Amino acid sequence: MAYTPEMEKAMQQSHQMGYAEYERKLEKRIAVEKRRQHEYQQCKQMIAEIDSNIHS
Repeated sequence: MAYTPEMEKAMQQSHQMGYAEYERKLEKRIAVEKRRQHEYQQCKQMIAEIDSNIHS
């Protein structure tokens, strides 16, 4: 996959590191992926709560 300047900017803004550093350091990659998973779970929970409120 070609890594674009926009993707690099988003990585810097979201995770305070560049893609090269993300690729090079396993600990940093694991931390980023844990944070992404946590955010994903929070969003799923929020959507379920909203959905529940709408259908109540």
